[in-house]
Amino acid sequence: MLDTFNFWLATGFGLGLATVAPGTFGSLLGIPLAWWLLSRPVGQQGIVMAVLVVLAMPVCHVAAWHYDGLDHGSIVADEYVAFPLAVIGLAAARHPLVIALGFGVYRFFDALKPPPIHLTEHMHGGFGIVLDDVVAALITWGIMAIGLKLWQRRLPQRSVE
Repeated sequence: MLDTFNFWLATGFGLGLATVAPGTFGSLLGIPLAWWLLSRPVGQQGIVMAVLVVLAMPVCHVAAWHYDGLDHGSIVADEYVAFPLAVIGLAAARHPLVIALGFGVYRFFDALKPPPIHLTEHMHGGFGIVLDDVVAALITWGIMAIGLKLWQRRLPQRSVE
């Protein structure tokens, strides 16, 4: 029973079993998680994310045993847990278009795995399975933070009288 529960967590309650783009489908679970987290104080966001990332490691590692220790495409807990890191602390991400943009950028980096992301993927056990997604999310966060800052500078400032 515990193995079945772990399997469902690891596969994103079955979304990771999609025959096309399982990582993208599995990552969709990260959107409501991110949305909820963004309504919390930044400190709480960080604590919840740290706990979830740590918990995702054994979930992914145990699920990988069923695939000869490989980060099989159907294992998506790493994707949906890591995605909120791409927008954590960015209040503007509560706008649907901003969170959608963050999701697209995150999926781009997670799927393409440019350096340094691909280097983290081969670390031992569930750590490597989750770490590449965390790095992709952190790179996305940097791009989003810079992009949002530049966008805010573009907007005309209203004077307060």
